[in-house]
Amino acid sequence: MDARHRGITIRGNSAQIAFTYQGVRCRETIPIPPTKAAQKQLILKRQTILFEISMGIFDYGEHFPDSKKAKEFRKTRPDRYTIREGLIDWLQRAQSRCQPSTLRDYTSAIYHHLIPTFGDLAIDELTALKVKEWLAELPCSNKRKNNILIPMRQLYDEMYHDEIIAKNPLDHVKNLPIHTREPQPFTPHEVASILNELAGQERNLIQFAFWTGLRTSELIALRWQDVDLEQNCIHVRVANVRNHLKGTKTKSGERTITLQPKAREALRRQQIHTAKLNDTVFHNPRHNKPWKDDQAIRKTVWIPALERAGIKYRNPYQTRHTFASTMLSRGGHHMQVAEEMGHKDWGQIRKSYGRYIPQKQVKS
Repeated sequence: MDARHRGITIRGNSAQIAFTYQGVRCRETIPIPPTKAAQKQLILKRQTILFEISMGIFDYGEHFPDSKKAKEFRKTRPDRYTIREGLIDWLQRAQSRCQPSTLRDYTSAIYHHLIPTFGDLAIDELTALKVKEWLAELPCSNKRKNNILIPMRQLYDEMYHDEIIAKNPLDHVKNLPIHTREPQPFTPHEVASILNELAGQERNLIQFAFWTGLRTSELIALRWQDVDLEQNCIHVRVANVRNHLKGTKTKSGERTITLQPKAREALRRQQIHTAKLNDTVFHNPRHNKPWKDDQAIRKTVWIPALERAGIKYRNPYQTRHTFASTMLSRGGHHMQVAEEMGHKDWGQIRKSYGRYIPQKQVKS
């Protein structure tokens, strides 16, 4: 091969073609028999590649389907790169920045919903109408639908900001409205009835929940090192989500809670059960090991207690609502209650528990 055919190097039964694509110097090796006819075909192939690049129609994967670079360059071709490929690549990138529980939710959304529905579409084939029609047929709550869309929203946001796509169809798909239920706090009589149906560690757990307002994930992650009986407080620093310890839900979630007498009483009783075993405060009494998640508490402690007490079912999160409404009704300042609940301001308190706040506080 002479100098007239720069960009082609023949070595034995293979040849290397060199060219520049999207500012990247590329070299691809292909098998070739040692004949003049084959060499002419090679020259023609490179000329074709250069022409297609100049015309903006070059498809790396068509010329070199086994090349590692083919996939990388396909990402810049929204007419060739599929939603399946995009979501899988996005999920891989998310590994380093997401909590395990969040990754599980994203993985479920991608493999059970997004890929089966949209996976075979090219990136630029997705339309807002297709997404809206799919959402309308999806048999789950609006909150769940919004969460399922998160991975695809983030994928398309990235591609838009990287200028791979000219417009983002998901910008025209608004999150669906979420109708939050009104808090259903328990009355003092109901609280007493529930606790009367419990004993030992189970009673300590639920009593502490009623008088601290902790989320269940924070409750089962509480450590003795976070308990300060001398200063009459606890420090909320971690949460247990699906058997993984992580930081609190928000920055304001890391907080200090003053112990109410009933909460302090529950801790005092709990000390004899777990203080010398390990650092976790509350254990499942069936094997005296820390609770792994809230489901076991719901099934083995909460539901049976409500049934025995003859109280209509409400989820365990209502212990948190009960704490907030009780403290506010007793004259607790809304800002302090917001802080102890882990809210960054009292807006959520006003929205959820406004009817329990004395008027003089609202006006102040």
